[in-house]
Amino acid sequence: MEDFGIYLPRDKHDFERVNQLRNLDDSILIAIIPNLVEWLQDINWPISSEVAKLLLKHPEETIPHIKDVLITNDDIWKEWSLRYFVKELPIHLIQEFKTDLIRIANTPTKGELLEEVNETALMILDTINKE
Repeated sequence: MEDFGIYLPRDKHDFERVNQLRNLDDSILIAIIPNLVEWLQDINWPISSEVAKLLLKHPEETIPHIKDVLITNDDIWKEWSLRYFVKELPIHLIQEFKTDLIRIANTPTKGELLEEVNETALMILDTINKE
């Protein structure tokens, strides 16, 4: 079994590995999506926005992992996942998050309120409703 860890960024400045990820076979990239989603935990890490762009090239495979993020207690990770992944999806794929977005917008946890995740969810819902 191949060690997919050799493809993962080593630190928040590892642009070399992120650039190499762009050239990986899709089967390998898809296998490491759960690990790549972790880089959305803090969008202030230099490579985070580039990783988000990479994940957007495989939205169907990434969506289940973002849904997992939305049920964690890590409200900042939720915010960045919504803002840098979900918001950037085509409308038909954003629809897959509609139940999650409605819950966050209408009955946010204290942490989601504090981090304003509810406002981001509402903004994304408005995008869906305009279509």
